[in-house]
Amino acid sequence: MIGSPHTLSVSPDTRAQQLAAMAALARAFPAAHLHVIDLPYHFSSWALDDPENVGLWLDASGQLQAWAVMQTPFWTVDYACHPHAVPDLHRQVLGWAGARAHQLLGTPFGLPSWYAVAFADRTGRIRDLEAAGFTCQAHVGEDSWSKVWMRRPAELRLPGVPIPEGFTLRPLAGEAEVKDYVELHRAAFQTRNMTVEWRARTLRSAGYVPDLDCVAVAPDGRLAAFCIGWLDRAFSPPRGQIEPMGVHPDYRHMGLGQALLAEVLCRLQAHGAAHVYVETDRERNAALALYQSLGFRLVREVLVYRKDYQGSSVA
Repeated sequence: MIGSPHTLSVSPDTRAQQLAAMAALARAFPAAHLHVIDLPYHFSSWALDDPENVGLWLDASGQLQAWAVMQTPFWTVDYACHPHAVPDLHRQVLGWAGARAHQLLGTPFGLPSWYAVAFADRTGRIRDLEAAGFTCQAHVGEDSWSKVWMRRPAELRLPGVPIPEGFTLRPLAGEAEVKDYVELHRAAFQTRNMTVEWRARTLRSAGYVPDLDCVAVAPDGRLAAFCIGWLDRAFSPPRGQIEPMGVHPDYRHMGLGQALLAEVLCRLQAHGAAHVYVETDRERNAALALYQSLGFRLVREVLVYRKDYQGSSVA
């Protein structure tokens, strides 16, 4: 028996326990969930500043069976669901997300459209998404959107990648450099979603490894590119992921992204990561080519689903 969803606690200690349980649930079923290794990054976002943006479904014994987060910065509903829980639990999660999307309209967390992702082979999840009113974005004309899940085996030798002359690669200088990072991130992605508070929280999150959080520094001292590696030691052997990575528009087409990515991959290998994963858009050809150039290969197709909420009735 699973009752109505709980919300995220405002107590720091209880919240930390809840977030750990949420990560553990996703980790227990990695074949079903896209976001596992990089959850510390997602759980640090400002979407969680409002506890009502998180739903937690518990069974009669208090064990977490599903969770969902309305991730405004990503326009995405992040969620994980135990595949062997009650048959309609996934549909309950989507129903909660739909109701919450309507509640959020007109607030700083509200959006006219929300997205959800599913591995292309998860037919049951896809069926529920479509029944809940989500539409696949893979074939909608010039705005088509789908993703790929890529993996690079640790035993694959890293090629030598030259660093552009005058640039240096190093870890982020802790919280003292967070503000500069935020300016770089916003320029790279042309969005103001990244905040100082979000980025600072990542540095304090469980699983954060400082020497996997790397930046490229230009000859004049400006931060020019960033690449964060995440390491999940709960897997045996550990698994790594790249999220996020970006280059300032002023420094593109110089090979800087490839050099920084190779640096972080080398560091992940030194930490024992057996495989390193990355999620990227299929339509973002430059990023796809970059990852392929360093040995990442497609392992699964990821479908993106969209539902519009502005002016519609609750699903």
